[in-house]
Amino acid sequence: MNIEQHIAAAGRIEHSLRKCGAQDAEMQIEGAMLAGTHWLNAALHRMGATQPESDVFHTYLLTVNAYRKLCVANEEMVRALSEIEDLRPAFVRGNMPGAQAAADRARELLSAIRLKATAGS
Repeated sequence: MNIEQHIAAAGRIEHSLRKCGAQDAEMQIEGAMLAGTHWLNAALHRMGATQPESDVFHTYLLTVNAYRKLCVANEEMVRALSEIEDLRPAFVRGNMPGAQAAADRARELLSAIRLKATAGS
């Protein structure tokens, strides 16, 4: 995907996230991860750290060297997305207590990713 496609997809997902209520913690976490991935890819493409044909799908699927390279490009964004992804096993696939606090954290991290991705654009 190219930069504009990533931005459009992130916007659509965030629009849908605004419809979620407190009972939708799983969807909030999942949506934050999906939108955050699009914002990260748009920013990495803009920086020239990745090309449109090599999107990041999940940070945990990256090789150690690729993860380090992307952290050099923008460590805050990469680590924020990693943190959102780390919430998924316990709260999206599992039923651990504290799901709403985790969803709030995921949305906070998404905001940080968006702000970094849109800075200077």
